[in-house]
Amino acid sequence: MAVQRIGIVGCGKISGIYLKNLTSMFGSRVKLTCVTDLIEERAANASREYNLRHIKKTIDLIEDPEVDIVLNITQPLAHYEVTMQAISSKKHVYNEKPLVVKREEADAALQAAAKNNVRIGGAPDTFLGPGIQTCRKLIDEGWIGRPVSATAFMLNHGHEHWHPDPEFYYQVGGGPMFDMGPYYLSALVNLLGPIARVSGSAQMGQKERLITSEPHNGSVIKVEVPTHIAGVLDFSAGAVGVIVTSFDIWAHSMPCIEIYGTEGTIKVPNPNYFRGEIKLKRFREEAWSDIPLFLCEADKPKDKDDWHFLNNLRGLGITEMAEAISEGRPHRASAELTNHVLEVMHGIHDASASGKYYDLKSTCGRPQPMYVD
Repeated sequence: MAVQRIGIVGCGKISGIYLKNLTSMFGSRVKLTCVTDLIEERAANASREYNLRHIKKTIDLIEDPEVDIVLNITQPLAHYEVTMQAISSKKHVYNEKPLVVKREEADAALQAAAKNNVRIGGAPDTFLGPGIQTCRKLIDEGWIGRPVSATAFMLNHGHEHWHPDPEFYYQVGGGPMFDMGPYYLSALVNLLGPIARVSGSAQMGQKERLITSEPHNGSVIKVEVPTHIAGVLDFSAGAVGVIVTSFDIWAHSMPCIEIYGTEGTIKVPNPNYFRGEIKLKRFREEAWSDIPLFLCEADKPKDKDDWHFLNNLRGLGITEMAEAISEGRPHRASAELTNHVLEVMHGIHDASASGKYYDLKSTCGRPQPMYVD
């Protein structure tokens, strides 16, 4: 089986875990060849640390003959341009979340990819890990009966307290829904299927944010987007969900995700991670049960690697996509899934602005499970 070669565009904060995992735990399954960044020093540092080629121009990396898949981990507003450049060069592309910023950009990218016979994939890939996959297995096997509702909460006070470059989280393409919503919505779609209709309310908690992290400590961010969003999700299969994402909350005691069925409840781990604590309570039981993680494909050691003990498996999605390309099968962190999640997020904001329900135009299938019976 041919090993797909990957070039990284963007060497910001999130690139570190991709560089580490794609050259170590997934290094026998894909080949990372080169990196680029608008800040040349960042790409140069990455190339030295991981023994990769440093290519100075984005288009040169995209057109490089030793790149089969472009890993696009630029800031959200740059996702579309890099994606279209990759597709035009007949390269597959895997984007960090969100897929792109605008719905019409997603439509254009999917159409171009189909025309050029290349694939688009996208983060998050955390739903492929043992945590969410174990919950998927419990639902598939009927442990809580028929799912009837779900709740999801992502509540914190923003990135300006810890992130070195937090400004873009408060610009168009940012905000709590577009930043963290993909993790929660991808997990919910994996567990319950696609969403047919949404409604919601959104507001801006503060018009300005004071940065207290380095190196911009003391600078002020002008907020351009809503920072507290509450949405209602009507799933095609009949379940009703609630999702709340916020950068306006100092403390809370809400669960990350819970799924409620006709015969019980599952407490789902934080979808920002690949593992976590799972609890199940069935209708005849008096107490919650701790559920061990089922063995997943992500747990199979490769060439004596011990990475299956780790919680941060970022890179799993693009690795699975690379193997799917080589094997001629669909990949799981697909363009259809990421596009559907993008429209859901926009739809909640649209519903808030209009005071009406938003009916989804897109749909997608539940990704094939990765758990092992």
